[in-house]
Amino acid sequence: MTDSAQKQSVIFCDFDGTITNNDNIIEIMKHFKPDGYEELVNQIITKDISIKEGVGKLFSLLPSSMEQEVIDYALNHATIRAGFQGLLDYCQANDIHFLVTSGGIDFFVYPLLKPFDIPAEHIYCNGSDFTGERIRITWPHPCDDACHTNCGMCKTTIIRSYPKDRYKRILIGDSVTDFEGAKLVDTIFARSHLIEMCEMSGMPYHPFTDFFDVIEVLKNQRG
Repeated sequence: MTDSAQKQSVIFCDFDGTITNNDNIIEIMKHFKPDGYEELVNQIITKDISIKEGVGKLFSLLPSSMEQEVIDYALNHATIRAGFQGLLDYCQANDIHFLVTSGGIDFFVYPLLKPFDIPAEHIYCNGSDFTGERIRITWPHPCDDACHTNCGMCKTTIIRSYPKDRYKRILIGDSVTDFEGAKLVDTIFARSHLIEMCEMSGMPYHPFTDFFDVIEVLKNQRG
């Protein structure tokens, strides 16, 4: 097995509520208020329905005719968490592989990340289809045979593609979509719901408010 000092570090970073200050899917739903959205959001959070089922049903509440209105709202109201560019610079300077692993949707994830020059192949998120009567979410990154939680965009599948004997795996996240992945990694940076879940499960984590907090811990870990 590779000595831990020789492992390359890889970061799996959530998008909604992590890279962005807001959860874009929730904000879209709160703004347009389609009938039934609140119950679906609660069912996702309480795990009464899978993330894939819940997110798919949420967007099916909106007609495709609202495509531009939905996109414009998402792009005009999202804000990037402080220190994000600094974290990207730190990763580049220290040979840390940085991946965006998002349960968000392509129509807002890619445009919001465009100013940061992250390679497209390092961004994992769900897709969208506006050709039908209702908005349809597509799932280009499904669960592998080891995952049975119907994630939609399966973060644990991506994490497993970076074997623990070769990589020091780091997760940055905030919500239920990050919890299964947090069980697999060496280091967890958590905020919001993910903190609650880590504490309930006895999993050690580093709390963060912004990405400057993350950089500071990473620097200390490298000695």
